[in-house]
Amino acid sequence: MHYREATSEDVAAILDLYKSVARARGGIARTEAEVDEAYVKNFVEKSIQSGLIIVGEHPENSNQLICELHAYKSGIAVFDHVLTDLTIVVHPDHQGKKLGRTIFTIFLNEIHNSRPDVGKVELIARESNKKAIALYQSLGFLIEGRLELRIKNDSGNYEADIPMGWQNSNFEF
Repeated sequence: MHYREATSEDVAAILDLYKSVARARGGIARTEAEVDEAYVKNFVEKSIQSGLIIVGEHPENSNQLICELHAYKSGIAVFDHVLTDLTIVVHPDHQGKKLGRTIFTIFLNEIHNSRPDVGKVELIARESNKKAIALYQSLGFLIEGRLELRIKNDSGNYEADIPMGWQNSNFEF
């Protein structure tokens, strides 16, 4: 599998990937109808301009993406050292193969080695996604609180979101 930084030419392939993930139960916090070209173009552009976006290409078809991870700066001066709105997706047919851990490791290594302007990477995980929270903790993310009643799940019940943060030890204070 080949991992690389995404470009604006990847929007269509990222859109296809996100639609596949949104169709899967518990895939991402957006429905398939909420995943459109404008949404994808927006986060791709922000990630290229002020953050980082990594994609994993299908080993037999480089035009198909099977995983993606991005985060970007909010544009607010006091948070200029923070990458936020982190999202990771892995195609449902390729989950359970450590692709999420691999793309996350590549992402964090790139931040650590090449982005001394980034002091923190933050994400939010739904409380019921214990597997993801454990993965993030194993990568060095710390739980930083609870946002009660933030997620309305498929059954109509509410659950907490768990904010987590990772500190870049190469951050230039």
